[in-house]
Amino acid sequence: MKPYLALFLSAALAASVFAEDAIPPDVTARFLAGLPVRDTPLEGVSHSQAWMDHATEFDKAWKALETRQLARIQAWSAEFLADATADKAPVFYMFSGPDILYAHAFFPNASTYVLAGLEPVGTIPDVQHLPPGALASGLANMRKSLNSVLSFSFFITKDMKTDLRQTQLSGTLPILYVFLERAGCKLDTVELVWLDKAGNVSTSKANTPGVKITFFGPGGAQQTAYYFETDLSNEGIKSQPGYVKFCESLGTGHALLKAASYLPHSGNFTTARDFLLNHCSTIVQDDSGIPLKDFNKEKWVLRYFGSYSAPIPLFKQYPQPDLAAVYRASHPPALPFGFGYTWHASQSSLILATARGQSGDSSGNTKPATTPSQ
Repeated sequence: MKPYLALFLSAALAASVFAEDAIPPDVTARFLAGLPVRDTPLEGVSHSQAWMDHATEFDKAWKALETRQLARIQAWSAEFLADATADKAPVFYMFSGPDILYAHAFFPNASTYVLAGLEPVGTIPDVQHLPPGALASGLANMRKSLNSVLSFSFFITKDMKTDLRQTQLSGTLPILYVFLERAGCKLDTVELVWLDKAGNVSTSKANTPGVKITFFGPGGAQQTAYYFETDLSNEGIKSQPGYVKFCESLGTGHALLKAASYLPHSGNFTTARDFLLNHCSTIVQDDSGIPLKDFNKEKWVLRYFGSYSAPIPLFKQYPQPDLAAVYRASHPPALPFGFGYTWHASQSSLILATARGQSGDSSGNTKPATTPSQ
């Protein structure tokens, strides 16, 4: 046999073995989420003490989260966000990190979710080939990186940047897996992708790294989630415009802004802010999102929920006296779940912005705005 033919056959055999050995992403997601993986290639690994401890701790944390947050978001959305909740329009969640959980909770029927942050994408998890010690530390570290979002509704950015680089289960991908699986979704395909400067998606390395996950929602509809590692400052978008151009290609959608480090308040993030104001029919946000003064009252109807007086001390340089005045004067309805940095439900604020002329504004069929638009 000629050498080059032997090499070709060897490579083909290796590829075939690898394909047969590959674990479906949904199985990996269930394993990472601490859910049963009986009758799968990972059943044996799930008998380890590390995984059983992981499953027990995660079950407990998730049940508390469902009671305190997710079930209440679902009930609130059914009453106040019904049209957007049922809509299949894309959801833009900037400054999100890997928080697909809350995007899916508020907008469970979206066809496409587009998340963005500075956190690394990481590699596709391969738990089957991790040494036992690495698996134990990886699962423990993943729980650590998820602790703040499970307990407080947001990631602590400085901690997450460290946590997501400390283990072989690295980057945002394991967290995306866990959140989707625990939300009742079934992962179908996972691809590492890149965006070129024109916003085209490619599996060849280009400018903006990301991941594309196709999955089936709890109702059986196929949906897609993207996460891109990108700088959303004005300079970052000017240098790497692919993310915004990709979002533009999806048309009008809905937006979520939560625990956004008050970046939309900065003059260096006006491009991202203006994109959302010009390409969304609904924006759900806390006070760290778009400042009240930037909503044009001719276009937007605003509704207020919860309580607001001032930002937490870490962000005390971003007060909104006009927003505080609206809350004092209007006595908005209580918010039944924690949202943003003031994570106690009794202290959280939520602003629901609906574009005039869209279903759900004060001239439509849903309840009128709590207060006049500002």
